[in-house]
Amino acid sequence: MVRLNLHNARKSFGKTQREMSKLLGISEVYYRKIEAGARTGKYELWVKLATLLDTPQDILREDVKSVTEGEAKTK
Repeated sequence: MVRLNLHNARKSFGKTQREMSKLLGISEVYYRKIEAGARTGKYELWVKLATLLDTPQDILREDVKSVTEGEAKTK
């Protein structure tokens, strides 16, 4: 599973998952799980993400799809 909007916003921001985790003050593993849709993350974290990525958090939270579905749609 992957949150495509969060993934794409991070990529557009030019940051790696490691860099994002440092900006947010969380572990890289935890950030990866949030981006993968395996963890929800606290409200405060989503506020930080929305501010950093200049994207509303409801947009960042959506698009949880399997990787194969996401890859199929981009090809």
